[in-house]
Amino acid sequence: MEKPTVICLTPVKNEAWILDRFLKCASLWADHIIVADQNSSDGSVKIAQRFQKVRLIQNDVNKFNEPERVQMLLAESRKIPGLRLLISLDADEFLTSNFVKSAEWQTMLNCEVGTLISFDRVNIFPGMSHYWFEGRVFGFMDDGSPYQGPAIHSPRVPLPIDAPTLALKEIKVMHYQYTDWDRMWSKQRWYQCYELVHGPTRSPAKLYRKYHHMYSVRPDEFHPIPSSWFENYAAHAIDMTSTLRESAFWWDKEVLHFFRDYGVTLFSKLDIWDQDWVSLAKREGFRDAHMFEDPRSKLEKLAHRALRRSRGPTRPILKRVADYGSSVPSDIRPTARRGLLYYCCLSILSWAPLQALGRLRRSFGL
Repeated sequence: MEKPTVICLTPVKNEAWILDRFLKCASLWADHIIVADQNSSDGSVKIAQRFQKVRLIQNDVNKFNEPERVQMLLAESRKIPGLRLLISLDADEFLTSNFVKSAEWQTMLNCEVGTLISFDRVNIFPGMSHYWFEGRVFGFMDDGSPYQGPAIHSPRVPLPIDAPTLALKEIKVMHYQYTDWDRMWSKQRWYQCYELVHGPTRSPAKLYRKYHHMYSVRPDEFHPIPSSWFENYAAHAIDMTSTLRESAFWWDKEVLHFFRDYGVTLFSKLDIWDQDWVSLAKREGFRDAHMFEDPRSKLEKLAHRALRRSRGPTRPILKRVADYGSSVPSDIRPTARRGLLYYCCLSILSWAPLQALGRLRRSFGL
């Protein structure tokens, strides 16, 4: 059987904080690394140009569109003749280094054309000693299938109907997003704003739960990182445990543009106001920086405080109330004060503040 060419597909936008590490690691297993850079301003392009296996292409599109960049990466990979094994990773994702010794690697190389490759993705916790599971990412033994996906959180590779899937158990994908909590929060703030603008049917409460899921991880879901995940990289003098922390993030600048274009009031129900947007706007040279002041009402701030208090794995009540509307399960007997907070969270963040006030008054005899 023909040996496939192993191709890593990676979209990049301002990933200098981790790109050198990523390319060193990927160079150990990939024959080609196709990097599609989208107007990076932090030196990412210069880093990519230092690596022999990198094929750098320019993504000049200004808007955020995941399917478009995947199509770009696929088109470039399909210029490489012969059998192609595609593995799509972001710059903050790494194969565990046990791929060197695992029999799964050879099994993957020998799979049939049209087979999907499924990796467990594990989030690396700050401190680099523990991880938790979160979903799966895919590779693909390319058969030329067409690709399609939504504008955000789209699949990495084509997903043909009825395609066989090889599910790997030993080789995993380590996700480093959470190793820098500040950077992660900047990205989560941007995601919430983007979805609110481009998918206004999703309520702010649902957006909150979607982008604060890391607080719902139970203690028993954290696992120590096996030494085998790092040891081969260490043998090649690749540092896998330090974190280069930045003081400013491009996602926050994009959020300021959302505020400017749509007005801050639209975003008042999102819990993104822990950032000092006025100071950031001044540093970025925006005129009338005061227009970026926190627009939330007292009730909206109250609702956000309640959501934060309820976001841990041992506080499921608020999530159940939000999921089932105003029909509180019979086994829940919150105090009047908690009931007030829950109703505020549910109704205010569901875009019905006036109805919420009326319901509160009726419920509590105000």
